[in-house]
Amino acid sequence: MRFQLLGPLALADGPDTVVLQPSKPANLLAALLLNANSTVSAEYLQRAVWGEEQPATARAALQTCVLRLRRLFAKHGVTGTAIEAVPGGYRITAEPPTLDLLGFRDQVRRAAGLDRDPEAELHALRDALALWQGALLANVRSEVLHRDEVPRLAEERLRAVERVCDLLLGLGRCGEALVDLWTATRVYPGHERFHEQLIEALYRTGRQSQALAEYRRVKGFLLEELGVDPSPSLRRLELSILRGEDLGSAGPDASRVIRGETVALPAAAAAAPASSVAVPVTTPAAAVPAGGASALAPAAVSGVGPVPAVPHFTGRTAEAAALAARLTEPAAGGPDDHRPLTVLVSGAPGIGKSALAQHVARLVRDAFPAGQLLVRMTRADGEPRTADEVAAEVALALREPGEGRALLILDDVVDADQVRPLLPPVSADGPEPAVVVTSRMGLGGLIATHGGWVQRLTAFTDAESYALLLATLGAERVEAEPRAARRLAALCGHFPAALRILTARLLTRPGLRLADAVDWLGDDPLARLTLTDSPDHSVTGLFDRALDRLDPRLSEAFTHLAQGPPELLADRGPEDEGPVPEAVREQLADAGLLEDGPPGPYRIHDLLRAHVRRTARIRDRRTEKV
Repeated sequence: MRFQLLGPLALADGPDTVVLQPSKPANLLAALLLNANSTVSAEYLQRAVWGEEQPATARAALQTCVLRLRRLFAKHGVTGTAIEAVPGGYRITAEPPTLDLLGFRDQVRRAAGLDRDPEAELHALRDALALWQGALLANVRSEVLHRDEVPRLAEERLRAVERVCDLLLGLGRCGEALVDLWTATRVYPGHERFHEQLIEALYRTGRQSQALAEYRRVKGFLLEELGVDPSPSLRRLELSILRGEDLGSAGPDASRVIRGETVALPAAAAAAPASSVAVPVTTPAAAVPAGGASALAPAAVSGVGPVPAVPHFTGRTAEAAALAARLTEPAAGGPDDHRPLTVLVSGAPGIGKSALAQHVARLVRDAFPAGQLLVRMTRADGEPRTADEVAAEVALALREPGEGRALLILDDVVDADQVRPLLPPVSADGPEPAVVVTSRMGLGGLIATHGGWVQRLTAFTDAESYALLLATLGAERVEAEPRAARRLAALCGHFPAALRILTARLLTRPGLRLADAVDWLGDDPLARLTLTDSPDHSVTGLFDRALDRLDPRLSEAFTHLAQGPPELLADRGPEDEGPVPEAVREQLADAGLLEDGPPGPYRIHDLLRAHVRRTARIRDRRTEKV
């Protein structure tokens, strides 16, 4: 005979099950079984049977209830289990084979010991959960038990279901996890961990728009019903999806909630992974840094880490091929030439320099068996790091290099003085590392003194912009309105950072037609090209940070050029340089703020020009009010 608590209270004998009718003896039996093998006080049993307001004869009535329960056992042939009267109360004895609750807990404990074998742990937890047979104690009419005991038992089950879903995600069986998670999130709408697992499973199976829609649904529920925002881990997961980040391996030990933080991206790269698109990677192994990164020691260095993957890189085909060829060609020979091979990737802020460098690093990882390092040259607040500080961290990270060459990506370099101390060989005994420098600056002086090759990036072509929209929003949505998609790309000026922010916003509005989005974006592109829940990710913020780096005189000159007619950028010849001398225009071009013409030698990107003019209007209005 077996007692069943995990569902309606019942007695089972092989295939035959007797579900007890609601009664006072059923309340008593449930209270005893919930505390099997322990003494339960008479006072608690009285409250469990009759509630908080008990009859005056409750103690005598409890003894009568025990007698009725013993007769019930005899009627159904229950042997080997007795209700014992002990000092202070009563006790019932049971073992895992005779009480499903104890069997469940025994299986869960056994599963915890199988954490090195995810498949075996999953199988044990599935067996444990199979013991649950419906609504807990549905036929027991005890307010005290439903208030004090049922929530605790439900929590034990929820923890097991969470672990099962973690194991399924870690084993790459996201489709199976979805079956459990759809039910769990609807039954427990306030349980954020289930929602997080569901959103991750949807993202990993390529259903990005559904993942974002689910985030919006739970966010709305939490705000409307509880008046709270989603948890930090849920918000981080949403941001990772909007950025199109590779979530990494959801290993079976994934008790963690944070996503996309195995390697912290530098501020510039995180703000505008311009050439990447927000498409989930369904192969967890893709997140493991390749190319011998284990030979390095990045964990001990705050500004240095492995090179992260750029999921589903889009565009820049020619640039990527050229950069990869440069990095893998033999280093220059000669007894006096010990300089590493240096490549500079330059261009405007948000143009995709970091994304290109990281993408190419992954392509050529086999050529750098000693590993690859991403070195952040600016702090989170945008302040440049000193050359000595960076040099010390790189030397520490390369203290035990592997055989062969290493690759360094010096990301978001502010000036040449930051780079020069890093270009001499880190170790005279081993091969010199190759160095990729990303910078908004042209760094012509560095190339003149140390040599190297320059890859300057400009805005996307029409085809590249369309390809990014296809990959990010999905072919079904884009190809249904191809003209509107191209108009959206044009409104973004084919600027990678702007396209990236636009697609993130459109993914959170899967029902918005692209034609309607054209009107919506066209009303105020600069205001709309921002992520409302992450204001740092905006075109205006990106441009403001770039302009803040300028010398005040250069900033004033750029503002004058952006507010004036295009003719101010024309080449007037040495006799008439106009209000902004050619030398100043050269400096602005070197800072990535002026692009190559036509019609003249320089031009300003439409979005950047609009931003400067908008900022000036706001400043003028504030001045007028004062």
